[in-house]
Amino acid sequence: MKTRTILTTLFIFSAIAGYSQGKDTKASTLLDEVSAKAKSYKSIKVDFSYTMENTKAKINEEKTGTLLVSGDKYKMSAAGQTVICDGKTIWTYIKESNEVQINTLENKDDALTPSKLLTSYNANYKSKIIKSTDPAAETVELIPNTSKNFTKAILGIDKAKKQVKSFTLYDKGGNTFTYKIKTYLTDSPVTDADFTFDTKKFPGVEVIDMR
Repeated sequence: MKTRTILTTLFIFSAIAGYSQGKDTKASTLLDEVSAKAKSYKSIKVDFSYTMENTKAKINEEKTGTLLVSGDKYKMSAAGQTVICDGKTIWTYIKESNEVQINTLENKDDALTPSKLLTSYNANYKSKIIKSTDPAAETVELIPNTSKNFTKAILGIDKAKKQVKSFTLYDKGGNTFTYKIKTYLTDSPVTDADFTFDTKKFPGVEVIDMR
Protein backbone atom coordinates (compact mmCIF):
# COMPACT_ATOMS: atom_id res chain seq x y z
CA MET A 1 0.00 0.00 0.00
CA LYS A 2 2.79 2.42 0.81
CA THR A 3 4.45 1.77 -2.54
CA ARG A 4 1.20 2.69 -4.23
CA THR A 5 0.99 5.88 -2.19
CA ILE A 6 4.43 7.16 -3.15
CA LEU A 7 3.95 6.23 -6.81
CA THR A 8 0.64 8.08 -6.80
CA THR A 9 2.41 11.10 -5.37
CA LEU A 10 5.04 10.94 -8.12
CA PHE A 11 2.35 10.61 -10.77
CA ILE A 12 0.50 13.64 -9.51
CA PHE A 13 3.61 15.79 -9.34
CA SER A 14 4.52 14.94 -12.92
CA ALA A 15 0.96 15.20 -14.17
CA ILE A 16 0.46 18.70 -12.82
CA ALA A 17 3.71 19.69 -14.51
CA GLY A 18 2.02 19.79 -17.89
CA TYR A 19 0.40 23.17 -17.60
CA SER A 20 -1.40 24.54 -20.59
CA GLN A 21 -0.69 27.28 -23.05
CA GLY A 22 -4.41 27.39 -23.85
CA LYS A 23 -6.85 30.09 -24.93
CA ASP A 24 -7.14 31.75 -21.51
CA THR A 25 -4.46 34.40 -21.92
CA LYS A 26 -4.53 35.40 -18.26
CA ALA A 27 -4.03 31.80 -17.11
CA SER A 28 -1.26 31.16 -19.64
CA THR A 29 0.57 34.36 -18.70
CA LEU A 30 0.33 33.55 -14.99
CA LEU A 31 1.66 30.01 -15.48
CA ASP A 32 4.53 31.34 -17.60
CA GLU A 33 5.44 33.76 -14.79
CA VAL A 34 5.37 30.97 -12.18
CA SER A 35 7.56 28.79 -14.40
CA ALA A 36 10.10 31.53 -15.14
CA LYS A 37 10.44 32.47 -11.49
CA ALA A 38 10.88 28.87 -10.36
CA LYS A 39 13.55 28.24 -12.99
CA SER A 40 15.51 31.26 -11.77
CA TYR A 41 16.30 29.54 -8.47
CA LYS A 42 19.28 27.23 -7.98
CA SER A 43 17.17 25.04 -5.69
CA ILE A 44 13.68 24.84 -4.25
CA LYS A 45 12.65 22.98 -1.12
CA VAL A 46 9.03 22.54 -0.12
CA ASP A 47 7.26 20.87 2.78
CA PHE A 48 3.77 19.75 1.87
CA SER A 49 0.75 18.03 3.31
CA TYR A 50 -1.72 16.01 1.30
CA THR A 51 -4.96 14.15 1.68
CA MET A 52 -6.59 11.43 -0.40
CA GLU A 53 -10.36 11.27 -0.17
CA ASN A 54 -12.87 8.87 -1.69
CA THR A 55 -16.35 9.38 -0.26
CA LYS A 56 -17.80 6.22 -1.82
CA ALA A 57 -15.00 4.02 -0.48
CA LYS A 58 -14.95 5.92 2.84
CA ILE A 59 -11.25 6.76 2.51
CA ASN A 60 -9.68 9.83 4.05
CA GLU A 61 -5.89 9.59 4.37
CA GLU A 62 -3.59 12.40 5.47
CA LYS A 63 0.18 12.45 4.87
CA THR A 64 3.08 14.89 4.84
CA GLY A 65 6.21 15.06 2.71
CA THR A 66 9.16 17.09 1.47
CA LEU A 67 10.53 17.82 -1.99
CA LEU A 68 13.97 19.21 -2.88
CA VAL A 69 14.55 20.28 -6.49
CA SER A 70 17.65 21.49 -8.33
CA GLY A 71 17.33 21.51 -12.10
CA ASP A 72 16.50 17.96 -13.23
CA LYS A 73 17.53 16.53 -9.86
CA TYR A 74 15.14 15.94 -7.01
CA LYS A 75 14.62 14.19 -3.69
CA MET A 76 11.16 13.51 -2.35
CA SER A 77 10.15 11.85 0.90
CA ALA A 78 6.59 10.83 1.73
CA ALA A 79 4.67 7.94 3.26
CA GLY A 80 7.75 6.16 4.58
CA GLN A 81 9.59 6.25 1.26
CA THR A 82 12.26 8.41 -0.31
CA VAL A 83 12.68 8.88 -4.06
CA ILE A 84 15.96 10.35 -5.29
CA CYS A 85 16.93 11.27 -8.85
CA ASP A 86 20.24 12.62 -10.15
CA GLY A 87 18.79 13.32 -13.59
CA LYS A 88 19.65 9.87 -14.94
CA THR A 89 18.99 7.31 -12.21
CA ILE A 90 16.09 6.96 -9.75
CA TRP A 91 16.43 5.35 -6.33
CA THR A 92 13.26 4.45 -4.41
CA TYR A 93 14.00 3.61 -0.78
CA ILE A 94 11.31 1.82 1.23
CA LYS A 95 12.01 2.27 4.93
CA GLU A 96 9.68 -0.47 6.20
CA SER A 97 11.50 -3.23 4.28
CA ASN A 98 14.90 -1.48 4.19
CA GLU A 99 15.22 -1.92 0.44
CA VAL A 100 16.08 0.37 -2.44
CA GLN A 101 14.90 -0.07 -6.03
CA ILE A 102 17.08 1.39 -8.78
CA ASN A 103 15.67 2.42 -12.16
CA THR A 104 16.84 4.45 -15.13
CA LEU A 105 14.98 7.71 -15.71
CA GLU A 106 13.00 7.64 -18.94
CA ASN A 107 14.03 10.51 -21.17
CA LYS A 108 10.53 11.55 -22.16
CA ASP A 109 8.67 14.82 -21.85
CA ASP A 110 6.06 13.10 -19.69
CA ALA A 111 8.50 11.11 -17.57
CA LEU A 112 7.82 11.00 -13.85
CA THR A 113 9.78 14.01 -12.68
CA PRO A 114 8.34 15.81 -9.65
CA SER A 115 10.60 18.78 -10.35
CA LYS A 116 8.35 19.67 -13.28
CA LEU A 117 5.66 20.63 -10.79
CA LEU A 118 7.60 23.77 -9.94
CA THR A 119 9.50 24.53 -13.13
CA SER A 120 7.91 23.35 -16.38
CA TYR A 121 4.72 23.85 -18.35
CA ASN A 122 3.55 22.58 -21.74
CA ALA A 123 0.49 22.29 -23.97
CA ASN A 124 -1.03 19.09 -22.58
CA TYR A 125 -3.78 20.89 -20.67
CA LYS A 126 -6.42 23.56 -21.18
CA SER A 127 -6.25 26.17 -18.47
CA LYS A 128 -8.54 28.91 -17.24
CA ILE A 129 -8.79 31.23 -14.26
CA ILE A 130 -11.70 30.39 -11.95
CA LYS A 131 -13.11 32.15 -8.88
CA SER A 132 -10.86 31.90 -5.85
CA THR A 133 -11.96 31.78 -2.21
CA ASP A 134 -8.55 33.14 -1.21
CA PRO A 135 -8.06 36.84 -2.06
CA ALA A 136 -4.26 36.38 -2.02
CA ALA A 137 -4.35 33.60 -4.60
CA GLU A 138 -5.30 32.94 -8.20
CA THR A 139 -7.04 29.66 -8.94
CA VAL A 140 -6.42 27.87 -12.24
CA GLU A 141 -8.44 24.94 -13.54
CA LEU A 142 -6.54 22.44 -15.71
CA ILE A 143 -8.32 20.02 -18.04
CA PRO A 144 -6.29 17.42 -19.98
CA ASN A 145 -6.43 17.69 -23.78
CA THR A 146 -6.27 13.91 -24.14
CA SER A 147 -7.58 11.03 -22.05
CA LYS A 148 -5.79 10.75 -18.70
CA ASN A 149 -6.35 8.91 -15.44
CA PHE A 150 -7.76 12.12 -14.00
CA THR A 151 -10.49 14.53 -15.10
CA LYS A 152 -9.21 17.87 -13.86
CA ALA A 153 -6.87 19.64 -11.46
CA ILE A 154 -7.31 22.87 -9.52
CA LEU A 155 -4.12 24.85 -8.91
CA GLY A 156 -3.70 27.62 -6.32
CA ILE A 157 -1.01 30.24 -6.98
CA ASP A 158 0.19 32.98 -4.64
CA LYS A 159 -0.53 36.25 -6.49
CA ALA A 160 2.35 38.23 -5.04
CA LYS A 161 5.06 35.56 -4.92
CA LYS A 162 4.04 33.75 -8.15
CA GLN A 163 4.48 30.41 -6.39
CA VAL A 164 2.39 27.25 -6.28
CA LYS A 165 0.43 27.13 -3.01
CA SER A 166 -1.82 24.14 -3.49
CA PHE A 167 -3.44 21.84 -5.99
CA THR A 168 -6.29 19.37 -6.04
CA LEU A 169 -6.53 16.52 -8.51
CA TYR A 170 -9.66 14.52 -9.32
CA ASP A 171 -9.08 11.08 -10.82
CA LYS A 172 -11.47 8.77 -12.66
CA GLY A 173 -11.61 6.37 -9.72
CA GLY A 174 -13.42 8.90 -7.57
CA ASN A 175 -10.32 9.87 -5.60
CA THR A 176 -9.55 13.48 -4.72
CA PHE A 177 -5.93 14.36 -3.93
CA THR A 178 -5.32 17.70 -2.23
CA TYR A 179 -1.78 19.02 -1.78
CA LYS A 180 -0.89 22.11 0.24
CA ILE A 181 2.61 23.57 0.27
CA LYS A 182 3.42 24.57 3.84
CA THR A 183 6.91 26.04 3.32
CA TYR A 184 8.69 27.15 0.15
CA LEU A 185 12.43 27.80 0.47
CA THR A 186 14.64 28.89 -2.41
CA ASP A 187 18.37 28.79 -3.15
CA SER A 188 19.29 26.55 -0.21
CA PRO A 189 22.82 25.10 -0.58
CA VAL A 190 22.77 21.70 -2.31
CA THR A 191 25.44 19.24 -3.49
CA ASP A 192 25.44 16.23 -5.82
CA ALA A 193 25.38 14.02 -2.72
CA ASP A 194 21.88 15.28 -1.97
CA PHE A 195 20.63 13.57 -5.11
CA THR A 196 22.27 10.14 -4.88
CA PHE A 197 21.56 7.16 -2.64
CA ASP A 198 24.45 6.16 -0.38
CA THR A 199 24.05 2.52 0.71
CA LYS A 200 26.65 3.07 3.46
CA LYS A 201 24.10 5.15 5.34
CA PHE A 202 21.61 2.28 5.35
CA PRO A 203 23.21 -0.82 6.93
CA GLY A 204 21.78 -4.08 5.60
CA VAL A 205 19.76 -2.41 2.86
CA GLU A 206 18.61 -4.74 0.07
CA VAL A 207 19.49 -3.35 -3.35
CA ILE A 208 17.13 -4.25 -6.21
CA ASP A 209 18.67 -3.05 -9.47
CA MET A 210 15.93 -2.93 -12.13
CA ARG A 211 17.93 -1.14 -14.82
